[in-house]
Amino acid sequence: MTDVALEAGCSQATVSFVLNKAPGVKISNETRARVIAAAVKLAYAPPTFAHLEPRPSATHSDPVGFLVDQLATSPEAVVAIDGARAACWEDGRIVLSTQTSNDLETEREAIRVLTRQPLAGLIYMTIFTRKVTLPAELLALGVPIVLLNCYDEAGQLPSVLPAETAGGRRATQHLIDHGHRRIGMITGEPWMQAARDRQKGYRQALAAAGIGFDAALVRRGNWSPSSGYDGTQALLALPEPPTAIFCQNDRMAVGCYEALKEAGLHIPQDMSVVGFDDEEISRHLHPRLTTLILPHRAMGGWAAKRLATGAGGAARVELECTLVTRSSVAVPR
Repeated sequence: MTDVALEAGCSQATVSFVLNKAPGVKISNETRARVIAAAVKLAYAPPTFAHLEPRPSATHSDPVGFLVDQLATSPEAVVAIDGARAACWEDGRIVLSTQTSNDLETEREAIRVLTRQPLAGLIYMTIFTRKVTLPAELLALGVPIVLLNCYDEAGQLPSVLPAETAGGRRATQHLIDHGHRRIGMITGEPWMQAARDRQKGYRQALAAAGIGFDAALVRRGNWSPSSGYDGTQALLALPEPPTAIFCQNDRMAVGCYEALKEAGLHIPQDMSVVGFDDEEISRHLHPRLTTLILPHRAMGGWAAKRLATGAGGAARVELECTLVTRSSVAVPR
């Protein structure tokens, strides 16, 4: 919907109201026609419109529980829940979600409330990719459980994760394919698996291209725009600055953009930039940011379908972080 809004020159809310035929909202015929034309142009498939989704024949099936540690820190949890919702709706189920705030007592109470009624299964999600030890109360429920963005050490439960290492490799390879040999990187916090895996992919791409790793080109950030700004300034201060920068998330790329513009450099003519996560801001930067999709919607859908099929045995699945090419990458001068 964000892409349709950008194409139509309106807000995402307007797109939602038009495509969902929201009652009681007065929108001009000209705006409606523009939104619909943009949706058709971008192949925004009609089956995804809420008002066209077929109502399932089974409307009284047991719901699916969705337990997540954080909802408000980033959009990934909401996106994953919506992916699960869409997949469950096809089977006539609804999703009941709750946040635990990483608090053990809150988690126990949430489990107790969710299980007041029968559940078809439960999706357990963490906002940061990590290993988890599930509470005994959860394992004792006797319902299927799928882990989303996390995994158990023993590998007893099915889990779905983003392919972070492959994503870091893909981002770096995209810059190499454009002729860059000196590529800087601004990382997230090193205690986080996502930061380590994305850096691992970066090093793999360099090695495959015969480019030596230079630790001076790697600057530690903390996922915030200010750390992207500071990291970019440090890279520009090197005796031989990079010609491209891979920011491990889009928010740091925002800070990177500001530092480059402050230094009088143009993107992508003087410096190419790639982000990660495909947050909404990436579509509105100037130039628009090339980035990778964090596949939480697909992960939510996979988790729900795994519960629905009842497939036996544990499986750890990694879903692709697709590269979205926009306007922030060019060949170096």
